[in-house]
Amino acid sequence: MNTKQPDTILEFNNVSKHFGGVKAVRNCSFYVKKGQITGLIGPNGAGKTTAFNLITGLLKTNSGNIIFMNEDITDKPTHYIANKGLARTFQKVRLFDNLTIEENLLLAKHHPGENFFKSFFFTRKPSKSLLKKVKQVVNLVGLTKPLSTLTSELSYGQKRLVELARALMMDYKLLMLDEPTAGVNPFIRKRLKVLLRKLRSQGKTILLIEHDMDFVMSLSDEVIVLDAGKKLMADKPGKVRKNKKVLEAYLGK
Repeated sequence: MNTKQPDTILEFNNVSKHFGGVKAVRNCSFYVKKGQITGLIGPNGAGKTTAFNLITGLLKTNSGNIIFMNEDITDKPTHYIANKGLARTFQKVRLFDNLTIEENLLLAKHHPGENFFKSFFFTRKPSKSLLKKVKQVVNLVGLTKPLSTLTSELSYGQKRLVELARALMMDYKLLMLDEPTAGVNPFIRKRLKVLLRKLRSQGKTILLIEHDMDFVMSLSDEVIVLDAGKKLMADKPGKVRKNKKVLEAYLGK
């Protein structure tokens, strides 16, 4: 399965990325369809985060191309790709600890390459509509801390929610989440599952890297498995769970 279809939003076509002699991604191809949650799984070193970084422009490809919304975005600047509607979170939380929750979320509207810091130290007050969106997004992710709270004062799980909220502030067409449940408690994990299902019900498209198999299998419409930089398979969660090659490569059975 996982052949290109008319409702494809992202194409990762025969992409390779090498770091010296290490082939992190090797002639890898997969597709992401609109309006679905797609899980991207594989053992450590399979190339999942490298693929994310190639898609979002943080890394340059050695070969292949990446198509988003029918446009070739291969090796485009990160701010250009973000402006096209691609939002992401990171494996390790990336927030400004010396700024408040509200300030971190307002930063989502300004990307590197667009006078980033100059535009942030507001020459004018944020609009009422923008401040309203901040409150809506914070409520959506279930963060109850006051917006004036410095992110340095938050727990790790709460920081995860702020990072997710920051991604949701963008006018995104595809939301890419890199291990959103890593290091969070069961309560926040359950909250994230409810939220992602709600976003899908609203027609949102999500590409999800996750090591928690129960989490990713219970959420995903389709699961792509990477191993050693290549696509091992792509299919419905039930079939992926039962595949012998996946069990050997990823689950160690």
